[in-house]
Amino acid sequence: MTKEEVHGATAEEEQAQSKKALKKQQKEAEKAAKKAEKQAKLAAEQQSTDEDDFAKDRYGVSAMVQSQQKLDRALVRVQDLIPEKADQLIWLRARVHTSRAKGKQCFLVLRQQQFNVQALVAVGDHASKQMVKFAANITKESIVDVEAFVKKVEQKIESCSQQDVELHIERIFVISQAEPRLPLQLEDAVRPDGEGEEEGRATVNQDTKLDNRVIDLRTTTSQAIFRLQSGVCQLFRDTLTKKGFVEIQTPKIISAASEGGANVFTVSYFKTSAYLAQSPQLYKQMCICADFDKVFCVGPVFRAEDSNTHRHLTEFVGLDIEMAFNYHYHEVIDSITDTMVQIFKGLRDNFQTEIQTVNKQFPSEPFKFLEPTLRLEYTEAVAMLREAGVEMGDEDDLSTPNEKLLGRLVKEKYDTDFYVLDKYPLAVRPFYTMPDPNIPKYSNSYDMFMRGEEILSGAQRVHDAQLLTERAIHHQIDLEKIKAYIDSFRYGAPPHGGGGIGLERVCMLYLGLHNVRQTSMFPRDPKRLTP
Repeated sequence: MTKEEVHGATAEEEQAQSKKALKKQQKEAEKAAKKAEKQAKLAAEQQSTDEDDFAKDRYGVSAMVQSQQKLDRALVRVQDLIPEKADQLIWLRARVHTSRAKGKQCFLVLRQQQFNVQALVAVGDHASKQMVKFAANITKESIVDVEAFVKKVEQKIESCSQQDVELHIERIFVISQAEPRLPLQLEDAVRPDGEGEEEGRATVNQDTKLDNRVIDLRTTTSQAIFRLQSGVCQLFRDTLTKKGFVEIQTPKIISAASEGGANVFTVSYFKTSAYLAQSPQLYKQMCICADFDKVFCVGPVFRAEDSNTHRHLTEFVGLDIEMAFNYHYHEVIDSITDTMVQIFKGLRDNFQTEIQTVNKQFPSEPFKFLEPTLRLEYTEAVAMLREAGVEMGDEDDLSTPNEKLLGRLVKEKYDTDFYVLDKYPLAVRPFYTMPDPNIPKYSNSYDMFMRGEEILSGAQRVHDAQLLTERAIHHQIDLEKIKAYIDSFRYGAPPHGGGGIGLERVCMLYLGLHNVRQTSMFPRDPKRLTP
């Protein structure tokens, strides 16, 4: 090929390339023009939409509430939305539990604690397309203020607690917006375990729930559990106050281990060390010696036990009782069992909504109890267990499996979930326990059980300084460390007894739950110190 031919070929290629480039530029210019036209059209539509949006003042995101104004506006509670309120125009504040857009309408479920109601925004005289779209895009768990008409429904809304009414929304304003991505879905957190597995739907494991406890506590189940727990405390206080008990507050930072054992948390205390109280035991007794006659307290109790079980916590709420008695420590047992029975009755009569709510996720048999409460002696319990094939000595302590087995045997024989086991072997009880005067190897001590698990441990206390010193020496306790305690009994002390109840255990066992962390709002165990 000659030079001229090569040059001609190159010129042709360049011309072809420049044509290609020109075409490309033209295409890009057309594309840009179309894009600009589309944007202009959208902008025009938006402007026209804004102008056409007759409902634009009826919805939106409110300014942050910084107490700018006092509105004379009553907010109705979701639980009060009943057919009698039909056709009333009301205001309501709730969380958006779910939302579902369908054509020209949007269905919302609005939740307030353990109650929820269906709401509807539909295009009409008061709601525009834009308002429906806005409602559909509100993120789950956002808090909204809603003005709506209460309407009766022909067919019950099975998925909501308020089954006979729904809300027809007139106005909707977001008060606090939730982030779009939630750490867990509330409907997954309340799904019964078996149901999730069968249908291939998600359930949430316990650690995830506890790591995101603020969200988990919003579930209907958690709301019900902790409202019932509040009821237990209220019933405990009310019952004992009526019986003439005085509520006391005891120190939690102490100079010696309350129970004389090793399961205690040490804290630095200026230039020395102190301990977190394992029990208000010593101070309750001091109050009896100070003539308060009958006392109780509700407060935190700390146990440094490395127990990772379903029923152990390193910090729990103790419901503690101590009282002077006249002639026999059974007066104390009768007082405590009657208090427990009043609590059980109060829960049964006043907390059915909460019990049923928990039962939906965690089904269990209703809690059974007798009046008067069944009381068995330790020797009878040992005989029942031996009859069932358990090998144990007369003075052996009950193991957890044997406690559960005994609970089943008692339920079969006496049809009760609550009973007292009396006269424990002295060897397995603390140093301040009064020995049985007739059979010294036993003691005037007792435990109380719910569904085969211990919820209270108690006894008649040694109220004589000399005998108390002897018992402490027998248990190899440093007398110097409990000097103030022993000295309390040197100036005249009435015979007395009491016990300590674990609040979280009572709630767990009453509801038939399987883990104490479900009934502890922010549980503490050997592996969990947050949130």
